[in-house]
Amino acid sequence: MDLKDKVILITGGNSGLGKATAIACIEKGAKVIITGRDHEKTETVAKEIGAVPFKCDVTKDEEIDALYKYIKTEIGELDVLVNNAGIGLRNELVDLTREELRKVYEVNVFGAAMVAQGAAKIFVDQNYGDIINIASTASLKGYPTGSIYSSSKFALRGMTQAWQGELRKNNIRVIQVNPSEVPTAFGDEENREERPLESNKLTPSDIAETIINTLQMDRRAYIPEVTVHATNPF
Repeated sequence: MDLKDKVILITGGNSGLGKATAIACIEKGAKVIITGRDHEKTETVAKEIGAVPFKCDVTKDEEIDALYKYIKTEIGELDVLVNNAGIGLRNELVDLTREELRKVYEVNVFGAAMVAQGAAKIFVDQNYGDIINIASTASLKGYPTGSIYSSSKFALRGMTQAWQGELRKNNIRVIQVNPSEVPTAFGDEENREERPLESNKLTPSDIAETIINTLQMDRRAYIPEVTVHATNPF
């Protein structure tokens, strides 16, 4: 699919993987809408890279509804959703709390589902569209202290497979991307400060390139799931 003039929505698009993906899509000629909870930051990044900003906390249904109302009335179309907004917490089983579980699931599972629902309604009506779910290698294998985050991404993987089964008949491609560790602000939910890149770890641009490559495949084909590892992160 040629991305020129396509309308692409990227949640959590004001930093890290989301920002890198927005830049890559804009370079291909796409019109990109980025969302984030911090609207001031989202506006600043949007101005910097040439995107359209929209304030949307994916844990709030009214803000998701407002986002899709804006897309329908002001943009008029949508071709791709990159479901990127996500948070992570680490804790061992003996220290888990319901509050921590709910906090992560509200974004990574419930938020992802509700944002995808809004896009799917548009895509079903127009009989085409793409949903890219940004998961993690944590969706494939758990790890110590990963009960919260890993299980949320296992849930996202299950939803991805369910949506693939539901939406293929409508020419909608649902693709999951599983990066291994990428140094970003992810995990720093209080300050959201970007970590410096490391020469032996993946970069946001590596994942953005993966997303672009999956989208550019001819629409008669799609890649259901792609996992990206650093060659030698040790």
